[in-house]
Amino acid sequence: MTPHAFNHILNGIDKNPIRVLALDTETIKYVPLDLSETHLELQTIDVSSSLHFGEYITSYSKTHQANIAFGGYLEVRNLYKRSTYFNSENKQTERNIHLGVDLWCPAGTPVLAALNGTVHSFNNNLNHGDYGPTIILKHSMCNIEFYTLYGHLSLDSISNLKIGETVIKGQHIGQLGTSEVNGDYPPHLHFQIIKDMQAFTGDYPGVCNVLDLEYYTTNCPNPNLLLKI
Repeated sequence: MTPHAFNHILNGIDKNPIRVLALDTETIKYVPLDLSETHLELQTIDVSSSLHFGEYITSYSKTHQANIAFGGYLEVRNLYKRSTYFNSENKQTERNIHLGVDLWCPAGTPVLAALNGTVHSFNNNLNHGDYGPTIILKHSMCNIEFYTLYGHLSLDSISNLKIGETVIKGQHIGQLGTSEVNGDYPPHLHFQIIKDMQAFTGDYPGVCNVLDLEYYTTNCPNPNLLLKI
């Protein structure tokens, strides 16, 4: 199946936006958040500190009267320089291109399954700057299989899961974790679509280098095809 055909199927799964976070208010306002290396305002923020970084995101959301800041698909970011997990002496092999969409809001926010499926795998990914607790769901629609990844969750989110367990669209599958457990980030959900898991379990690259970008752009299409934010 061509990338265009797969993207067309994803876009047509639901005409309405698919929610992956449940807020206490019926009114949800999103604001786009630019975390790219070229964003001048961000260059004044100490993104190596989850505290200072979080203060910036909270202030940004309040200024725009939004309760969820979002963005980041294929964004080239400097914030991964703080972790040796992403770094490389070779600029071309440095992993700094983001493959999912981030949705920034408070810790404890319930996370919802995007679609009907089953639990493919889960894990606590402990590298500095990694996902922390992560859930991956498997979906089968229109005779194709694909996966959705939910990263930066709380430890409780993966404490009672079972591989193969059935989930339904909109089901509460976890909640956002704090910086102490989520890879040392301000609380947010990393949401990613994956066509081929490549034998990964409980983990899949959420950031790539420029040399691998063509493959990952095909294997990890824009999550906004489902979210429609």
